[in-house]
Amino acid sequence: MNDRDILGLDGRVALVTGGGAGIGRATALLLARAGMRVAVAEIDPARAETIRTDLATAGADALVVEADVRREEDVAGLFDALEGRFGRLDVLVNNVGDYLGFKTPFEHSSDEEWEALYAVNLLHIFRVTRRAIPFMRAGGGGSIVNLSTIEAFRGIPMTVVYASFKAAITGFTQSLAVELGADNIRVNAVAPETTNTAQIVATPRVPPANRDAISRWFPIGRFGEAEDSAGAVLFLASDRLSGWVSGTTVHVDGGALAAGAWMRLPDGAGWTHLPIIVADGYTPPEKWHDPLT
Repeated sequence: MNDRDILGLDGRVALVTGGGAGIGRATALLLARAGMRVAVAEIDPARAETIRTDLATAGADALVVEADVRREEDVAGLFDALEGRFGRLDVLVNNVGDYLGFKTPFEHSSDEEWEALYAVNLLHIFRVTRRAIPFMRAGGGGSIVNLSTIEAFRGIPMTVVYASFKAAITGFTQSLAVELGADNIRVNAVAPETTNTAQIVATPRVPPANRDAISRWFPIGRFGEAEDSAGAVLFLASDRLSGWVSGTTVHVDGGALAAGAWMRLPDGAGWTHLPIIVADGYTPPEKWHDPLT
């Protein structure tokens, strides 16, 4: 028995939104390696062309559609293309999202900022998922995976609206899992901690004076990589591996949520829950003390 036999995904169809870079790209390529036929929605033309080439090079049966999933008409066109090419959908990965969006005290945030964050972090998930459900039901079931963030499970200052929409993904995931269970449609989420992607180039941004501290910030001493979250998506996509898992969130965070505020001391022998560096480690030093940046 090979890996594809174990996963049970060979020939099935996955749709990954925002699949041109970062976690979305890593997920699309990993699902293709697992034998899936892959559709990708990507807003950026250059990234769309890159992932189209990468999937073709990998020998995948793939469809890449340039689409802004914040727009209902683009979502409709995406599913028309999906139906014309594959005629079914087994796995939906709602990957699109905006890292933090803006950083400001909540009282200074605007309605326009709220609406922009709502569109990219939550509304599009509603729209894409609503279109996906009939496809999955017609095919006898499926798996929906929503990309969230660890910030949905802990407080984060200066990005209150972003974190609120991400927390709403948890409620959406749980309630939809209950609603669709009888249709053999599982709904779960993946919540990464800080991950090196096109949006967040975390490791290189750490000031040299703090770079040695990275190994102490997380129990597994590094920032995340896109492949870490892609692996969690693969697990949740496979009925063979996670067929009785629904309504839950996989925290891909190197143990950070479990650790809370606890970090290793510089000597590696002890622990502290008090700050051991200034700022967050990857905000440029000149902005450390400016609450509006």
